[in-house]
Parts: sequence; structure tokens; C-alpha cells
Amino acid sequence: MVRSVPLLFVILGITALLLLYIPVLVMIAFSFNAGKLSSVWSGFSVKWYGALLENEALLAALAKSLFIAGMAATLSTIFGILIATAFVRFGRFRARLLLSALASAPLVIPEVVMGLSMLLLFIGMEKLTGWPSGRGLDTIIIAHATFGMCFAAVVIQARLRQFDRSLEEAASDLGARQPFIFFSVTLPLIAPAILSAWLLTFTLSFDDLVIASFVSGPGSSTLPIVIFSKVRLGVTPEINAIATLMIVIIGVGVTAGALLMGRKKP
Repeated sequence: MVRSVPLLFVILGITALLLLYIPVLVMIAFSFNAGKLSSVWSGFSVKWYGALLENEALLAALAKSLFIAGMAATLSTIFGILIATAFVRFGRFRARLLLSALASAPLVIPEVVMGLSMLLLFIGMEKLTGWPSGRGLDTIIIAHATFGMCFAAVVIQARLRQFDRSLEEAASDLGARQPFIFFSVTLPLIAPAILSAWLLTFTLSFDDLVIASFVSGPGSSTLPIVIFSKVRLGVTPEINAIATLMIVIIGVGVTAGALLMGRKKP
């Protein structure tokens, strides 16, 4: 009876994983379907991947998504470094509780609420200052960077807490001063965490649909938005093919981030 309980948990865990990944594997398999129907297997073919090269709408949306994700991930990582450094290095300060609440809020706020609030913010800013003029790539980047920086801060903060401060003290004893110590000693040693945070926020931005649908405008539709609009008319193998490519991109990013975070500190 003692051994049956862990075995039951293992069986339930495997069942849950199968329920999660079997539909994904089926979608990937049907992206190589020779026929146009996604529910009937007509033979193996890679023609739908070739058709993607001729679909200007999907390619343009993919390019926009990659650009937005790259910019948002960079901004998120920069702000994440600043937030993590403030929490770890400056101890308890007067605004620490407020900053902690602000930095953690995007982790728990529903994406619908986040997207709606960002939309109202951009509308209010446009009325007061004239910027942004409508919704476009810039508003999506700002929105993605806003909710992505808290994830970056969590990742970088975990690495900073394990950082050996004696290395910075040694540099200080040798005559080095801030910010030289931070950029020449601290930053290179926490680089794996920084890159991991960048990859994580890149993945979150590239995969986002809800927030982007609120803050995007004509001509700025990301790849998830384009896919969602096409799925309403029916799933085709071409959609399965582009979704498979998205899974590959996201999988590479998540795996690389996990490997980097798994590295032991020097």
C-alpha cells in the first residue's frame, strides 16, 4: 500500500502529460498532411511549409512578432535588472513594499485586465500628449515590456541572492569603484540569469495574444492574432505548420533558458 501511492501519482502525472502533449503532437503531425483537411490524413507532405514562404501575411506577422518580442524582452530585462538589484542590494528601504507590489502585480493580474488597462492608458496619453497616435508596434512593445519585467526581475533576483559578494569586495579593495564593479564583475557573473530572463520574456511576448489584441491597431497584428483570426474560418494544415514553427521557437527559448539557469555559479 505504501508503494501504491507514489505509483498512483506517477500514473496520474503521466496521464496529465499525455492529455497536454498528445493534442500538440497531433497538430504537428497534421502539419505534414498532404490534404487540405486537418481531420483526414491524406499522406505525408511538406508542401504546407513551402506554402508559408508564399504567404506574405503570415511572414509579415511573424517578422513583427519577432521584432516586438526582441524589443520587449530587452526592455523587460533592463528593468528586471534594476528591480532585482534594488531588492537584493539595497536592503529595506521606504518604498520597498510599494515597489515589490508594483513589480509583482503583473504576475497575478489577468491578461484581459492588463490589456484593457494598457489600452485605457494609451488612449488617455494620446488625448493629453498626442502620443501614441493610434495603436501600433510601439504600444505592443510597451505593454509586453510592462508585464515581462516582473518575470525578468524574479529570475535575476534569484541569481543575485546566490552571488558571492566577496568578489565585489575584492574588486573594491583593489581600487575599483561603482559602477565599474557592477559592469566588470557582477554583470558578467550573472549573465546566464540575464540571458535566461531575456529568453523567458521573449517567449512570453512572442506567444501573447490577449494583451496584444487590446493594444494593437491596423497593420500591427502579431502572429498569434493573425492565427486566431484565421482559425475562426477553419484550421488548415498551413495554420498547423506555422503553429508548429511557433512551438519550435518557443521550445528552443524555454529550453535554452532552463539550461542557462541550471548552470552552477562560478
